[in-house]
Amino acid sequence: MFIQTESTPNPATLKFLPGQTVLDTGTADFPAAEAAGQSPLAQRLFAVPGVTGVFFGTDFVTVTKAEGVEWDHIKPALLGAIMEHFQSGDPVMAGEGGTASSGHAEHTGEDGEIVTQIKDLLDTRVRPAVAQDGGDITFHGFDRGVVYLHMQGACAGCPSSTLTLKMGIENLLRHYIPEVTEVRPVAV
Repeated sequence: MFIQTESTPNPATLKFLPGQTVLDTGTADFPAAEAAGQSPLAQRLFAVPGVTGVFFGTDFVTVTKAEGVEWDHIKPALLGAIMEHFQSGDPVMAGEGGTASSGHAEHTGEDGEIVTQIKDLLDTRVRPAVAQDGGDITFHGFDRGVVYLHMQGACAGCPSSTLTLKMGIENLLRHYIPEVTEVRPVAV
């Protein structure tokens, strides 16, 4: 098994491409070791000292490291953990609720049509682009013209995330959906 690595715009996050499917659909975000209970792969990665976050896409794994930890020191252990996992035959996600979701929050209310348009634009235009960088951006809410988005994987904590939100996503949504006036990040 050959695992490729790619840098991301976030210097604290590295993208690993194992050359096979990680998740069939959706994404899975583990912002802390305590959240990794349902994923044998995430547990293996958090066992490497210095790992502070793990994120899965359809064909990639991104790992976020602690400040002061060097990639040269932990990358071999991470490659070994990923290789060991895929060779073990263990599932990436286990147990009840072991499947990943679309990641979007449900929205009920009078803005349902606008929210459907927002989610569609995120799914078709935004999420494929940020997946290339090892992250994901999901819908969290819409209130009085303001769209609230949750940034995951390499996008969380990325130095260029504010620019991506304001100049990229906000402009895109405002262009196609006049009711959108602003985009803001949320921490979940």
